[in-house]
Amino acid sequence: MSGYGVTSPRMRERLVEELEQQGITSLDVLDAIRTVPRHEFVEEALWHRAYDNDALPIGHGQTISQPYIVARMTEALLGGRHALGRVLEIGTGSGYQAAILSRVAREVFSIERIDALHQLARQRFQQLGIRNVRLKLDDGRVGWPDFAPYDGILVTAAPPGVPRALAQQLKEGGRLIVPVGKQGATQELVEVRREGDEFPSRVLEAVRFVPLRAGTQ
Repeated sequence: MSGYGVTSPRMRERLVEELEQQGITSLDVLDAIRTVPRHEFVEEALWHRAYDNDALPIGHGQTISQPYIVARMTEALLGGRHALGRVLEIGTGSGYQAAILSRVAREVFSIERIDALHQLARQRFQQLGIRNVRLKLDDGRVGWPDFAPYDGILVTAAPPGVPRALAQQLKEGGRLIVPVGKQGATQELVEVRREGDEFPSRVLEAVRFVPLRAGTQ
């Protein structure tokens, strides 16, 4: 992992510098981006683009999110804290976002609806020695109530509105970070907080995500 190739630490450092210029300030998030090898979460044919600040295809109509979006959502989930306890992710995908979360949370629970992606993510975590991420093949819209409540919930696909079932699985003061809106239309990245039985929200920025779909495949 040394040298000047397309997977070198120097390439990651360049990405971190770009994210800082885009407004990412959390040192914990930046260190996670610096540490986690993004090229391990894409096909080898795309390694030369792994540390570009772009979304990349991972098959099955899905993508690995742009590093800026991964960093922005993680930073929003932290909400100024240095670390979280238990975190739920909806949409494992390549596993990269969960790997980033594993650096800032004690436990990560991640749900994927596409079996091929679920299995590949499991293999990647084993190969990389990431042991604080638990995976499940399921319909992510219902969350994972067995391990609720969560300090934070992060959704990597867009439902048409804020999923009430997920918000109900937050701890008091916990945050839900979710892109909301229909595919092809304007989507908004929304932060929802739990305050008793109330769930105040605010829009963070405009985004573009694949839709949050039902069932498994």
